[in-house]
Formats: sequence, C-alpha cells, structure tokens
Amino acid sequence: MASEQALARLRVAVPANVREVCQTLATAGHQAVTVGGAVRDAILDLEPGDWDVATSAPPEEVIKLFRHTVPTGLKHGTVTVVTGRGEASHVEVTTFRGEGAYTDARRPDNVTFGVPLIEDLARRDLRVNAMAYDPLHDQLIDPYGGQRDIEQQLLRAVGPTGNVYEDAVARFTEDGLRVMRAVRFAAQLEFALDAETERGIVPALPSLAKVSKERVADELRKILATRQPSRALLPAIRTGIIELIMPELVAGFAAWEPWHGGSRATTIQAWLASIDAAPPAARLGAMLAELAPPDTGTRKLDRALTKRSEAVLRRLKFSNDELARAAVLVGSAGILATSGWSEPQVRRLLADVTRPYAGAAVDLWRAKGAGLLATLAETITKRGDALNIGELAVTGADLMRELALAPGPLLGRLLAMLLDRVLDDPALNAREQLIQLARAFELPLPR
Repeated sequence: MASEQALARLRVAVPANVREVCQTLATAGHQAVTVGGAVRDAILDLEPGDWDVATSAPPEEVIKLFRHTVPTGLKHGTVTVVTGRGEASHVEVTTFRGEGAYTDARRPDNVTFGVPLIEDLARRDLRVNAMAYDPLHDQLIDPYGGQRDIEQQLLRAVGPTGNVYEDAVARFTEDGLRVMRAVRFAAQLEFALDAETERGIVPALPSLAKVSKERVADELRKILATRQPSRALLPAIRTGIIELIMPELVAGFAAWEPWHGGSRATTIQAWLASIDAAPPAARLGAMLAELAPPDTGTRKLDRALTKRSEAVLRRLKFSNDELARAAVLVGSAGILATSGWSEPQVRRLLADVTRPYAGAAVDLWRAKGAGLLATLAETITKRGDALNIGELAVTGADLMRELALAPGPLLGRLLAMLLDRVLDDPALNAREQLIQLARAFELPLPR
C-alpha cells in the first residue's frame, strides 16, 4: 500500500495537462496511468522530468482521441499528444506492451499490445522505475516493491521471475543501455546498487557493446554531473563497464599503482576521489587523467597524451569542445608530481593549456593533490598575466608601424619572442617597453 506521504506528493506533482490526457483516455473506457521516472522522483520529492503516460488504448485509438498528435514511435506503441504550445505541453503516451527479442540490444524487434499493466511494468529496468500512478483514482500501482526500494535506498532489477539476478540479466541483456542507467541511477539518486543486480551486469556487457557510442557518452555526462560520480564509477569498474568502454584508462591504472603502494584498489580509490573533488567542468579530464604517466619529469603539456585522450573521446562521440577541454587537462596531468614551480614556469604551462581551459586545469590540479601548483596558477590567471600573443600590450599593426615592417612570418616570430619575454616577466607587458624590446632584437629573427 502506498504511503500517504507518497500519494500527497504525487497529487501535487502531476501536471494539469497530464491529468487531462489521462481523463480523456479514461472517459473513452481505457486505463491510463503515469509511469516511470517522474513517479519515482515525485515520491522522492525531487523535481520530476517528463511525465509519461501508459494506457490500454492502442496507438490508433490515442490518435483518434486527441486533436494534435505526433506519431513518435507507432511501431512501439508511442504517440506524442500535443496539449498546448511548446515542448513542455507534449505528453508521450505509450500503449501497454509486451516485447519480443532485442536483436540490436537496444529496442525490441516486435511488441505485443493488449497486455495488462503489471506485465508492462515488468519489462522496465529497475523496481523504482516500475511504478505507476493513476491520477484519476489517486492510486499508486507498485506490484514489484519499488516504494520499498526507495525507502531502503536500494536499486534492484525488475522482472516477472522475482529472482533479482535472473531478472537483471534478462533486463540488461535486452537493452545494453540499461547497464549504464543502473550505475548512473546509483549516483543520481545516491542509492546502493543491489549486489545481485550488479552481478547481473557482467553477462550483459556484450549488449552494452552494441549500444551507440553517443548514448554511452550521454550516460557518462550524466554520471559526471552528479554530486558524487564515484557512486556510479566504482560499480562500473567492478563489473567491467569502464574496461569495455575505455580500455586505455584501465590499462593506465597500472602505471599509477607504484605511487599508491602497488595497490590497484588504492589507485582506484584515489582516482575516484579526484573525480568527486573536481568541479563538473573538469571531471571528464579528471576521469581520463590516469592515461598520463604519474611523473613525466617535464613542466610542459604532453602533446602525445592530448592526442591519445582525443582518440578515446572521439571514439565515444564526445563533442569537439568536450574533447578539446579534456585532452588539454590530460596532457597537463603528467606534471603533477613535479615540484618547485616558479611563476615563469607556471605561466609557460598555462600558455600551453591556453586561457579558455586554464580554470579547468587549476581545478584538476587541485583535485589531484597538486595544491601548490594550483594556487600559483590561480594567482597568475586572476592577476591577468599575458598568456598568449593576443594579450600582449602591442599588436602586429603597432610593430609594423613603429619598425616599418611588412606583414609576414617575421612579424609572427617577433610577437612570439615578445611573448616569451613577457612569460618570464609580466611587468614587461607595456606598449612602450615592448616596442623598445622589439627594436633591440637583431633582425632577421631566428626561425
């Protein structure tokens, strides 16, 4: 039986247009309920996302009952009902269905309409997502104990057998993306992943391998946006998810083990702690930082590592901006064991990192334990020291006019030499001083 608190939250949370859709379907003699994540979030007193409706009405009947509809996925029984203006007015309505085999490990090859609601709920991923709420009768339908799992802050697979491991294997094998969703919910809801459910992930990894890289990347983004990504990443490591999607990262842990007493477990704990400590903008870089050797003996960006991380993220279809940011951070991670930094050395490193990514790099260095480097770099960036030619107090046009130079490679080399001086001493970054320096250079300049 639903608790009065859960029902009270659901009553308030269901939007008016969703109630109207359910009312229209019920008036026509069909069962209509809200289902899935919005029901779960309302019970948890979280802000629900999209409200989906499940109904006994076949899709063609749904189309007849509403004035404005979009046949979003008729093959799978889904129709979008447009109740007003804007995307917020769209209500996705799906017919109760049973499902056939999942050949592509993502969507069923065929569906069967006309099944009872309890069977429709059994095909979902987790028990907390297998609840329905009837807003017209104020009834929570929870045949698989989702509300109990919420109370226990536990994630268990749902299914008709009642054997959690068998149900987990079946659900995760059907749709490989459910593997990623299961660990993501562990972080997003801050619930524990049931041991038998976690065990059921391993046999389903071949299904995850079939899922599009864009969808995997999207789940990783959601994981890294949670308060503690480690809640998802630790079971992802234990079950082999990370090794499947980022084998280079798992191989990189071996290089860091000597720094953590030769222990793989301690290495992973340190990796997870650094990701949790990093702000969201730096977390993708923090996640891949173990691609870098722990001590390169250099104070420069490692271009080979930036290319390596770019290849990993390009394979996973991350955006160009995400790829560039993370690649720069990974390329700077190998310097973390270097000590005794001077301001000119840090300015040169930040110049390599580039101004747009300097803040994220500082966050990563601090999260990885290089606090002194991070503090010095933060001081430099906040002070506004020049880090690139565009931040010099003179322009190419100034030098052409003052030194009677023509445009060309010589002008570029002159500006680069001035930046080199300013990286050593930011006090030189004044127009007249830079022009005097430029006059003092012996032309033609070396290449």
